[in-house]
Amino acid sequence: MDPIRNPYAPGAGQRPPELAGRDREVEAFEVVLERIARGRPERSLVLTGLRGVGKTVLLNSLRSQAIGRLWGTGKIEARPDTSLRRPVSAALHMAVRELAGRHRAPDRIDDFLGVLKAFALRSNDDGAKLRERWQPGIDVPATRGRADSGDIEIDLVELFTDAAAIATDVGTGIAIFIDEMQDLGTPDVSALCAACHELSQLGGPLIVVGAGLPHLPTVLSAAKSYSERLFRYQRIDRLDRSAADRALNAPALRENVDYDQKALDLLYEKSGGYPYFVQAYGKATWDHAPRSPITAEDVRVAAPEAEAELAVGFFGSRFERATPAERDYMRAMAALSTSAADDDGLDGAVPTADVARSLGRRPASLSPARDALIKKGLIYSGERGTVAFTVPHFGRYLRTQPF
Repeated sequence: MDPIRNPYAPGAGQRPPELAGRDREVEAFEVVLERIARGRPERSLVLTGLRGVGKTVLLNSLRSQAIGRLWGTGKIEARPDTSLRRPVSAALHMAVRELAGRHRAPDRIDDFLGVLKAFALRSNDDGAKLRERWQPGIDVPATRGRADSGDIEIDLVELFTDAAAIATDVGTGIAIFIDEMQDLGTPDVSALCAACHELSQLGGPLIVVGAGLPHLPTVLSAAKSYSERLFRYQRIDRLDRSAADRALNAPALRENVDYDQKALDLLYEKSGGYPYFVQAYGKATWDHAPRSPITAEDVRVAAPEAEAELAVGFFGSRFERATPAERDYMRAMAALSTSAADDDGLDGAVPTADVARSLGRRPASLSPARDALIKKGLIYSGERGTVAFTVPHFGRYLRTQPF
């Protein structure tokens, strides 16, 4: 098979050639956009799921839908220990510039940009020297007395309210897309919830679409109790069998290539239906297959290459980020997770008390390692007293490594 024609794309956030299994989410977002266009109230949206299920890909796809409706859009990736103020300023600046290019309301937009600049400049430390002060690149004077109090919750509510008013004036909407949303700091999460709450009460045409790990709803709820009713939550899971087959078949057929049924059976068994793994195994199988149709034997020959690539780029890179104490914690989790596996052999959540017992330590003494792993996005706590891996098959990977 010609590797140049290989259609599969196992990249972080890279759109696959066939966005299979996400029709429900795409259609639901189309309803949200249409309802807002008609002045109907709608909630902001939160996508949650393990790593490798395609949250970022779906987030980008939803953004494309909004752009297709001539909305203003901006996207940011949250990072630990980084304030929301600068990235949200850049995202809103981009969204408003999109609106300015499509709609004629220069005075209103300039007024808003003055507020946005004031909001952005509050990210600078008061004692910072002039050459060290960050400039947001907005060519209008900063407006005083609006979104510049220094309290992120007050300021974000005022900023989003003013941005929604601009969208109303030009007859469209604004959507801010936030990836890795669980990494926002507590004050920023609280401010974001408060701003979305205010918008929902006013019916303003501005929504936030966030994506994050499975414990993101818990993070939001801890910040504001009403967040459970504030967002529409959609859990993004692995693909079912028909969707996984479509993700492999559709791009192959466009290249006049077929799979036999046993090859698809084995590819689903190997990938578990996780979109990233589907692409990784599909790419390796294509490169090793001598001709069409692709057979189960081609899959078996190619599987070690796909697994080696996943071991380095998907699993190994994450394991390397952990300290020795954190690695011990994860290895203990991996050993215990086999007994908590589901019917498909996927690692389940394990009690933190059992992890401590297996390491011969008191649970409290392991709290720093556990909290650091959660902060690094390697594990999450879906329920009190339990932890699970954020990466599918990570436990299996750890159990097979000769550490």
